[in-house]
Amino acid sequence: VHTTDFPGNYPGYEDAWDQRRFEEAFRVDVIREEEDTLEFDMVGIDAAIANAFRRILLAEVPTMAVEKVFVYNNTSIVQDEILAHRLGLIPIRADPRLFEYRNQGDQEGTEIDTLQFQLKIKCKRNPQAAKESSDPDELYFNHKVYSKHMTWVPLGNQTDLFPDADFRPVHDDILIALLRPGQEIDVLMHCVKGIGKDHAKFSPVATASYRLLPDITLLQPIEDEAAETLQKCFSPGVIEIQNVNGKKVARVANARLDTFSREVFRHESLKNLVRLARVRNHYIFSVESTGILPPDVLVSEAIKILMGKCQRFLNELDSVPME
Repeated sequence: VHTTDFPGNYPGYEDAWDQRRFEEAFRVDVIREEEDTLEFDMVGIDAAIANAFRRILLAEVPTMAVEKVFVYNNTSIVQDEILAHRLGLIPIRADPRLFEYRNQGDQEGTEIDTLQFQLKIKCKRNPQAAKESSDPDELYFNHKVYSKHMTWVPLGNQTDLFPDADFRPVHDDILIALLRPGQEIDVLMHCVKGIGKDHAKFSPVATASYRLLPDITLLQPIEDEAAETLQKCFSPGVIEIQNVNGKKVARVANARLDTFSREVFRHESLKNLVRLARVRNHYIFSVESTGILPPDVLVSEAIKILMGKCQRFLNELDSVPME
């Protein structure tokens, strides 16, 4: 995994990057992978490609989300429109690759393009609650409506099509509404396949961002008190202090951790000893999934979509008659 010193830390780097970036082969380095978060580097690409990849992650990788809400009964204080909006923003754990896009104008939906969920709940008093209690959790049953109360209702032969499926909200503890005794919610929801370009509820990522790799160069040795001051100017881990012949000497340990606060330029004694730059073809991507699909799958799907766009563009060029 490459984190620093690429394509190089040396004086005059700002003028030399353009030539060197094309000498380096394109590569992807996975830095950190967790359940819903992926951090990786794309090295050797242009800013236009990096931004296209980010925008595809945000707006063109499809997911399943609530599109139609059929309200049979809603006596809560939440208006029907607000309730439908809140339900639409709940991420649904369902692989969109298993479904087709729903035909525009189709009200019913079929087993190949629609997932159906039901939310039916009513608040009641707890007869066993202590008389002096004022805690709603003790006084009432079902006074908090959570996403866990949404249940999948198979359409057609979905039970046979998806025998091992566990279609449900990604998180069970998303609060939808508060009820009081006698109030109830009874709705039926249709989830369809869509993309974030049509509505933000279909976006598969919470965040998808990138930044250029910081490039920090110490133009001359910085020692003792100046070294300690320099270390405080950067994020933890960027500058480390080594003991060299009885002196404290600063060195760049991991420029990747720098947030570009430029705090060092507030110190007259240091601002001419440090050069801050960015490696212009080294992009640090951070992708946080909403949980619908793992982040590595989202990245893979985004690459496929980008490849498809490139192929369509090439096909268009080939179809244009040459004069």
